[in-house]
Amino acid sequence: MKLNITFLFLIGLSLVAHSQNKISGKITDSQNEPLFGVTIYIEELQKGTSTNENGMYELTNLPSNAIKMTVAYIGFKTQVKTIALSAKETTLNFTLEEAVFKMDEVIVSTVFNKLQSQNVMKVEHESIKTLQRKGTSTLIEGLTTIPGVSQVSTGTSIGKPVIRGLSGNRVLVYSQGVRIENQQFGDEHGLGLNDSGIESVEVIKGPASLLYGSDALGGVLYFIPEKFAEANTFVANFDQKLFSNTAGSNTSIGLKTSSENWKFLARGSYNTHSDYKITGGDRITNTRYSETDFKTGIGYSDSKISSVFRYNYNKLDLGMPEDGVADQTTNKKTMYPKQGVVNHLLSFNNILFFSKSKLDIDLSYINNDRSEFEDSNVAVLHMNLNTFNYDAKYHLPKYGNLETILGIQGMHQNNINSGEEYLIPDALTNDLGFFGTANYDWNSNVILAGLRFDNRNISTEANGTIGEEGSFEAIDKSYNSFNASLGYKTNLNDNLIVRLNAASGFRAPNLAELTSNGVHEGTNRYEIGNSSLKTEQNIQTDLNIEYNTDHFEFFVNGFYNHVNNYIYTSPTGETREDNDVFKYIQNDAKLYGGEIGVHFHPHPLDWLHFESSFETVTGEKQDGDYLPLIPANNWNNTLRTEFNIKNWLTDGFTSINVSSTFKQNKVSGFETASKGYSLVNIGFGGTVKFGKTNFDININANNLFDESYIAHLSRLKADGIQNIGRNFIVGMKFNL
Repeated sequence: MKLNITFLFLIGLSLVAHSQNKISGKITDSQNEPLFGVTIYIEELQKGTSTNENGMYELTNLPSNAIKMTVAYIGFKTQVKTIALSAKETTLNFTLEEAVFKMDEVIVSTVFNKLQSQNVMKVEHESIKTLQRKGTSTLIEGLTTIPGVSQVSTGTSIGKPVIRGLSGNRVLVYSQGVRIENQQFGDEHGLGLNDSGIESVEVIKGPASLLYGSDALGGVLYFIPEKFAEANTFVANFDQKLFSNTAGSNTSIGLKTSSENWKFLARGSYNTHSDYKITGGDRITNTRYSETDFKTGIGYSDSKISSVFRYNYNKLDLGMPEDGVADQTTNKKTMYPKQGVVNHLLSFNNILFFSKSKLDIDLSYINNDRSEFEDSNVAVLHMNLNTFNYDAKYHLPKYGNLETILGIQGMHQNNINSGEEYLIPDALTNDLGFFGTANYDWNSNVILAGLRFDNRNISTEANGTIGEEGSFEAIDKSYNSFNASLGYKTNLNDNLIVRLNAASGFRAPNLAELTSNGVHEGTNRYEIGNSSLKTEQNIQTDLNIEYNTDHFEFFVNGFYNHVNNYIYTSPTGETREDNDVFKYIQNDAKLYGGEIGVHFHPHPLDWLHFESSFETVTGEKQDGDYLPLIPANNWNNTLRTEFNIKNWLTDGFTSINVSSTFKQNKVSGFETASKGYSLVNIGFGGTVKFGKTNFDININANNLFDESYIAHLSRLKADGIQNIGRNFIVGMKFNL
């Protein structure tokens, strides 16, 4: 597989035809003063530069095809211009307007790469730097600060994303432009992604099957890797974070360099934590873990092609808590039982530029190796998942205001067991999907529409003696689905944006739901699969209203999601091996709720920001019972200041956050209700200038008052185990 990808990479480079198209210009503010350090970036080429002290910029080796240039600068409105270079040298100047709120970001997860203010779908965009400033210790913990996103957690080490009440195989995760496959049906392991080397994340809240196929029924988390260095530069940096509660440490070092055509980067990180402390000072035994992560990438671009190859290695050593409060130690070596997960992700992206169109091809190979150890270094459960993904999108020539994309996507996946125990059988999965989508805009109006057809085939091998635990009958199933989406966005006036979207999505049953036959790890339930399960099919309607002025921002998001053939476990009334027996069944279901928020930036107190948001979701089955794993309502309030102190501290901030989670009484039949709680978090940081040395500093205190609480979606809730107590975090980042 690695040889195939390398061969394709060399073929891509052999298609190169050199040209010397160049664009340059000057960027100024509304007073015609030059702006220094403005970022100019071309997403398709993964190539950028910044303005010098005179506001001048220059980019060379560009295609004659229409390209989108993004011009971004803190404190000013982001601009995106599409330009076809008809001459060898083109001059293009920009005048930027001031903006007091956060920057308008280019959204890359919805293929047309529009600014959020121009996008039909409401997509949440957050930089990893912003999430890290909140003092979160893991990537998934940072994501839960985004309205509408929560997690199913096991201690501090394992978290599975939940978007508007849907989780597991109903939420798709993308990294390096390709879908992550890592046995995501299980709650016993995390994302297998580290925030080191990731620049930002985009969250699609709602069905995205049109663009991403099966498993995007509930939404998509789209992680965007860090950019390459600007042309003809070399950058190196060092990151260090310390965590008081877990005696933890997170170390990261990276370097990157670029010429006019070639780009290279590499980043390594190591993350280690001991058992976490709860209120009162006791530690929850064997919640310790360590993570090793390495990312690298090499790219080439010129006037005919842009090629990027990236590789990510991630290794997790996870302790599995069984005894609650037992041995009290800060030892970081995991005890038994424990879990080992190793991920290899290779991705290869090519964009071929033609005279008025382009072809975008993504290829990837993912190896997920998951082992569970009970009392020795011999794995009792060992699953090896190999996945090859391919994705091709052809951007047709633009016709007036109409942009159209045709695409094909597919996946070939092989699951192999080699341990003593089988959780799911050996299996082959093949996906094939075709889609078309179009974007039409006029004045301040935009219509987005699309259609898609998918087929998924699953075949498994028989194992064991039928009727005994851990045995599986062979199955061969094929699932088809048609899906569509339609959205409309308009500006009712200069300050008011309205978006209305309706989309369908689908999810084929996963292997655990089809074939389970045994005690599921961590649930204390004997689970029985159902090979007769049908495809889940949903339709969701979304309404988004945004009102913005120079000093006030208001938004409200409402959704209604109807799911046909929702799959869940239900007790049969039997017991096996002292465990209650649950069987997978189906029922129609509905989820509804939304998010509402304000951002107030009073004038003339330009350094002060107040942000408040509330999120709610209710999930119900057709029979009136509630769905499991529905997060509690949450009200989040943040008071933040921004400042500079003379010449030694820039981009400074202080923040105080109060996150109030309400009690959750709307629970499924075998769940327990949860009490409400409020957590107080504070932060301080900025960029320190010390002579010729600059470094970023971040200091946080989370759960400042050491509140005792148990999150509703904690997998340790059944044992009465509290979540993490007070935690002080100190982080520093040096440019070397």
